[in-house]
Amino acid sequence: MSKKGSNKEKSSSLKKEITQWIFILLIGGALYASGYHTEVIGKIQSVLLYTGILQPNTESSIMHGERAEYSMPLLTIDGDRIYLSEFEGKTIFMNLWATWCPPCIAEMPNIQRLYNDIDDEDIVFVMASLDQDPQKAWDFVARKEFTFPVYSVIAKPRVYDSSVVPTTYVISPQGDIVMEHQGMAKYDTEEFKKFLRSVSSL
Repeated sequence: MSKKGSNKEKSSSLKKEITQWIFILLIGGALYASGYHTEVIGKIQSVLLYTGILQPNTESSIMHGERAEYSMPLLTIDGDRIYLSEFEGKTIFMNLWATWCPPCIAEMPNIQRLYNDIDDEDIVFVMASLDQDPQKAWDFVARKEFTFPVYSVIAKPRVYDSSVVPTTYVISPQGDIVMEHQGMAKYDTEEFKKFLRSVSSL
């Protein structure tokens, strides 16, 4: 092959690669401008969680060893101010999340499945949104047709002041934080359900 022909192939290959990158950047820009980039990234991560390609291990979660702070103020979807103390004496699965957080969105379908499978009045779910505008959380949950209880965080006590979103806590009926998991995880496993029920029976 002549040098001229080789240069022509390289030039054609380079143009093709540049075109592909422009296309990717245009799609990425359009998703970002529309606000759907978070959900798209979250969906990809959710698929990875489901397939097991990316499956964080909840066994590595921190056994916190601290007492729960029940004075944490929350806003209900109806606009009422309540406190975590509403659930004192029960096992609490509390997930701190936000609509702008792809890993949060990724783990929500499996949390919904966990919620569906746990039919126990002594285990409560507190999906606590960190969005500055609570309406964003309400709208997102309604659009996705999630049915777990969603609240907006008014203020976070020091004990729940994790710098990682999402962070999930499991609080025992006695008020001990028995699990703190930073980052997304797959919770709708038989092992985790067994763990949650065992905490409830302490």
